[in-house]
Formats: sequence, structure tokens, C-alpha cells
Amino acid sequence: MSATLLFRRFLADPMKIAYVVPSSKGMVKRVLGRMDFEKSRVFVEFGGGEGCYTRQIARRMLPDAKLLVFELDPHLAEHLRTQFRDDPRVLIYESDAAHFRDELHKLSLSHADYVISGIPFSYIEPKAKKVILHSVHDGLTQDGLFIVYQVSMELKGHARMFPGCEIEYFLANIPPMFILAFHKSEITLRKKPRRAKRPRQAEALA
Repeated sequence: MSATLLFRRFLADPMKIAYVVPSSKGMVKRVLGRMDFEKSRVFVEFGGGEGCYTRQIARRMLPDAKLLVFELDPHLAEHLRTQFRDDPRVLIYESDAAHFRDELHKLSLSHADYVISGIPFSYIEPKAKKVILHSVHDGLTQDGLFIVYQVSMELKGHARMFPGCEIEYFLANIPPMFILAFHKSEITLRKKPRRAKRPRQAEALA
């Protein structure tokens, strides 16, 4: 049902809905594998879609954690509200991701530990893209991560406020995706362990 709804919303507005089908289980696991759920309390998701990432974050995060999900499509936003109506930790916002810091402040939260995003940045005009990127950079904790999954690496050229980025190309998804993990601090970039089977490329953004 969730996959069908996502496909219908894609057909209705392909410029707003980035993908035809939800991410694969392997893709979700790989993205969330970059998060420390034992130490983190504040998570933000841009483009909740049908909820494949949202569900897994909610399952992993601690009882006192918060997850703020931003979804502009009203049908998908309502679908998410229905799924998480019994979980007060998960908050659904039918509003622009650029305003996520305002919502954090309303909850007396200063920063997010992680922001993940599947929104189609390539469709967003450069000025608006910069506004979102600066908002994310300023809204992360010092050791926070901005994790983006996209069909291209286009966003890397706009995200020069982040000192470093790890890049992985994940083939076991339809379509194959780049996972870009932007580090707010060079310290966390240097400390990030590498996986033996799938080494990641760590790059400084000039």
C-alpha cells in the first residue's frame, strides 16, 4: 500500500516526489548504519515519503529521542501521521525543510544530531538550495552529520560550508544511489571507521 501511494504521488507531481518506489531494505540499512542511536536524541528527516526511513529510525531511537519529519506532499504527510499517530516521539510537518530549525526551537531543542534527506535537490534552484544547506549546517551539533541519498553527486558542489564528505555508491537499490555524508566537523570525518568490504571515499571540500 505504501509503495502504491508513493508511485501515485510521483505520477501526480514528479518534480516534488523524487522516487517512484521506496528505498530498498539494504539502502535504508546502509544510510542508518551511519547513525549512533545510543548517543543521539534529535533526528530530522527531509522528505519522509511513505516512511521507509522514518519507520526504521523510530524503531532504533531511544524512548526520549525526537524525530522531526518534513514532507510537503499532503497525501504522504497524512499517510505518515496515520502511521505514527501513537508515537509521540515522531512529529510530522507538512512544511518546507528550510524551516526545520524553527520547529526545533519550538520544542526547546537547539540542534539536531542527524539530518537525513531524500528530497530532489537537483530540482531546487541554487539560492533555495544554499538556504537549506546553511540551515542544516548551522542546525547540526558539532559532531553531527547531514546524510543525503540521491541519484547524483550534484549537491556536493553546493555544500562547501561542510568541511568534508564521505561518498558511497550503492548499487543494490532501484535506482542505484549515491549516499553523501556531510560532516560538520573535520574531527568526525577523520574518526569515521571504514568498512573492510566497501571502503568509502573521504574527501575534503575545497
